Amino acid sequence: MDSSSFPSDSGLLTISAKIVIAGGFGVGKTTMVNSVSEVQPLNTDAWMTEASEGVDDLPPGDKKSTTTVAMDFGRITLQSDLLLYLFGTPGQSRFWFLWDDLSRGALGAVVLVDTNRIDQSFAAVNYFEHDSVLPFVVAVNRFEGKPEHNLDEVRDALALAEHIPLIECDARDRGSSIGVLRSVVTHSLALATVTAPG
Repeated sequence: MDSSSFPSDSGLLTISAKIVIAGGFGVGKTTMVNSVSEVQPLNTDAWMTEASEGVDDLPPGDKKSTTTVAMDFGRITLQSDLLLYLFGTPGQSRFWFLWDDLSRGALGAVVLVDTNRIDQSFAAVNYFEHDSVLPFVVAVNRFEGKPEHNLDEVRDALALAEHIPLIECDARDRGSSIGVLRSVVTHSLALATVTAPG
């Protein structure tokens, strides 16, 4: 686990860790970071213009007017001795080259999924399954008024291995998003314990 430790105000040792929040365009990565961050989040959103037509894969009829072009950043004290730094990745494929840098040194990752655009989740799942060594969980973001699919259907659609945790969330809701962060920390630490030498 790549993390740092420092004394807290209470005199207890506080551990900090980096968590990556990834996924396709418009799945709620920025929303999740904003919903939990204890500090003013850093968002690198830019207005989408006609110049991106034919370059970015925008779903028809999508009303989203901005997109993350570098990263989102936030911080949350998950418990008194654990501080998480959150790094949200850009969703547009032309910015995927940043994922390696954003993932370096992280404890784990969350892949956010929109079941209406399940195809946009394949790249993120594939990245963390094959191109990255990070443990990850997949969180289905439940958008209001959208059709729901049960988690078994989502797992089948993503061809997701059984050992990868699959959960539901509402990225707009602080408590729900914190639950996702707890899941990825628990999963990552469990894997680190299993693979630790000795």
